[in-house]
Amino acid sequence: MSQYTTIGIDLGDITNTFCVLDNQGEEMKTGTIDNTAQAISQLVASYPKAVVAVEASTHSPWISSLLMEQGYTVYVGNSRKLRAIWGADDKTDKRDARMLAQIARFDPKLLYPIQHRKLSSQRHLQMIRSRDALVKTRTQLISHVRSSVKVFGGRITSGISTPAFATKARGDIPEELESAMLPMLDTIKKITQLIREYDKKIEDILTNLYPETGRLRQVKGVGPITALAFVLTLENPSRFKHSRDVGPMLGLVPRRDQSGNSDPQLSITKRGDSHLRCLLVGAAHYILGPFGEDCDLRRHGMKIAARGGKRAKKRAIVAVARKLAVLLHRLWRSGDKYNPNYNQSGSKKRKAATSCTTVDASRERLEALHQAKSTAVQGSASGPPTKAGGVTQHRPSPPPPPGLGREAMVAPAEAG
Repeated sequence: MSQYTTIGIDLGDITNTFCVLDNQGEEMKTGTIDNTAQAISQLVASYPKAVVAVEASTHSPWISSLLMEQGYTVYVGNSRKLRAIWGADDKTDKRDARMLAQIARFDPKLLYPIQHRKLSSQRHLQMIRSRDALVKTRTQLISHVRSSVKVFGGRITSGISTPAFATKARGDIPEELESAMLPMLDTIKKITQLIREYDKKIEDILTNLYPETGRLRQVKGVGPITALAFVLTLENPSRFKHSRDVGPMLGLVPRRDQSGNSDPQLSITKRGDSHLRCLLVGAAHYILGPFGEDCDLRRHGMKIAARGGKRAKKRAIVAVARKLAVLLHRLWRSGDKYNPNYNQSGSKKRKAATSCTTVDASRERLEALHQAKSTAVQGSASGPPTKAGGVTQHRPSPPPPPGLGREAMVAPAEAG
């Protein structure tokens, strides 16, 4: 239990509700303050060395950073794990603040605290997400134009690339729709230009600030957006002891609800950063698609898809995305050169090493057998033992007389 004052703050968009507990767990003060840096600083200034607990939310990144800069211990609770707060029947802001303070005082691990990214990483991530928002908006506008033209009996030529849509689709717009659709095409053209500007900025960020993304882009199917999002989301490769821990962190492993003999197959957890998970799934689609190169990742996915079943292809996509996340983390941490057929070449080396080991072992056994036979022959050729100095010694047999073979010497003895 904490020997310091504990402050629980239930964060809101306009105001925050707080609860202060002393080192005995007694409630000292509760109230409401504005959600501003000045108001929060004034609140904690009265309680030096206090432990502050907040719940993960939109405002928790900058608030936790503000308090840590002032020297306070801050725990940001994982909202998905705090059922005692969001699952209560009498949920109020005051009760939530008190529960945060009580849990942080008793055992902060029960908050399942998370670590927010650095502000610089968040700023660069917003560049990627802003571009993603523009791409989604452009897709919706193109779909709107195509469907609107069909209603009037027209049709936009199929096969037009997305960047060229605003220019090539103008000739397919019916005359009665020009006043409604041409401004839409102008907007699509403007959005395309903005997306290109974002692409240039992202390339500059990759080159100047995150050169390690080059290791990740060795994998065919991983572009600058996916590589930068991966590095910014994880921030530090040493954060994970094992590369295989990255998959569960990104929600690419199935949930489990095992009880007794019941252990049903469930969908993936979908925890962690949803945007990075979507990028990895998109890369997995490319790897398993018609343009994907022959590599260990592709063979792994094809093997799962070949099992058949209604959801085999989806499982293969998720499996490749999870394996890709593990691979990218390994390349990032080790700095190794990517070998797309690492498992295949490794299995050949292991087979060759195993065969060499087997040959060596057989050779050693044959040599030992020959040595044992030689020892036995030498022992049988020795004469009767004699004692010299208390040690039994074998006297060698005399050589046969000239002109007589060994058979001539042995025959009289056998006859007698």
